[in-house]
Amino acid sequence: MEGDFITINRKLLPLSWLYGAAVRLRNMLFEMGILNERAFKTPIISVGNITVGGTGKTPHVEYLVSLLKDKIHVAVLSRGYKRKSRGFKLATADTTVSDIGDEPYQMKHKFPNIDVAVDRKRTRGIRMLTEGGVTSQEVDVILLDDAFQHRYVKPGLNILLVDYHRQIIHDELLPAGRLREPVSGKDRADIVIITKCPRTLTPMDFRVLSKQINLFPYQQLFFTTLVYDALRPLFPNESHQRSIALDTLGDKHVLLLTGIASPNQIIEDSKDSIGHLHPLSFSDHHNFRQKDILRINEAYRTLPSPKLLITTEKDATRLLATTGLSDEVLQNSYILPVRVAFMLGGEETFNDKIIGYVRKNSRNSILVKGKNDYKPDNSHSAGDRPRTISFRNNR
Repeated sequence: MEGDFITINRKLLPLSWLYGAAVRLRNMLFEMGILNERAFKTPIISVGNITVGGTGKTPHVEYLVSLLKDKIHVAVLSRGYKRKSRGFKLATADTTVSDIGDEPYQMKHKFPNIDVAVDRKRTRGIRMLTEGGVTSQEVDVILLDDAFQHRYVKPGLNILLVDYHRQIIHDELLPAGRLREPVSGKDRADIVIITKCPRTLTPMDFRVLSKQINLFPYQQLFFTTLVYDALRPLFPNESHQRSIALDTLGDKHVLLLTGIASPNQIIEDSKDSIGHLHPLSFSDHHNFRQKDILRINEAYRTLPSPKLLITTEKDATRLLATTGLSDEVLQNSYILPVRVAFMLGGEETFNDKIIGYVRKNSRNSILVKGKNDYKPDNSHSAGDRPRTISFRNNR
């Protein structure tokens, strides 16, 4: 049920009040114009939250990439949490996970034709992508990953994600709870998405959630749920390349390996398909060391047969960079792909909102929507005339 993953440490509430005062002061300085937000000519869509971790940012950013990538040139700009490089870095085919962080690495390898960059200073990152001459072609839209609190950038469209199981109205500010800023921060959002919703929600549940979130008329509310696709081998080879449907694992013992902020949801969802689930959880963005590899090997070795190991796409990026996994782990490890699906028929409305914003605010493209304007991607000849970009058949 909603709010069931929330734990409040009430002993720390006095510290939360002090933290909240500092955050409110910072927001007030932005509202008064003492601290400056910078707007950019290139369309910018921010996807973020006001809680610490685990709201599903990456699959929602990937949804936006899938929606837009075939007709315009998309760039994703992230902080690159826990990367070992500094400053601005544009990902290439040879970039390692340590150079840019696990989530940007995952997106670059899933969508090799988009630009993925990292920079702690988002304004500098945007300037590099739009004015620095670092990209092979002009960027039509920038997706800011986890930038709701980065107020030095004024996005054209601000998307706030709220975990169904960690409703912000039931949470408290850090350090007693998980809120990065007061609940009133949601008022900056153009779109609010309640994520990780159970598929069993009733019409009454949706009405209650809509009333609780208490949005303004200018804000739009959507609901999404997680969808898990067929497992694919983590270390594929000639004898180990077959995908496996999740609903065929009823008789198997599964070691579910996660290093994500909120593994509760994937654990709960997996119980519906897996008869014998054995979770092994590490901290978010955990870098697997040799002692961790030995722990994984031993945990897998002691499972009864038949057995296999499942991990997330984000964790897979870091496991691929490790050594020392046992042969049986290498031969029986699978990735569990996850994506989001809109509920209540909200997909078309959401897509239209995103496409309409990009079309209206694109600075160098004439975005045309019509019955006969579709052309193959390679049909545009070079020249000085504006590019014509169609969003037809792109939902």
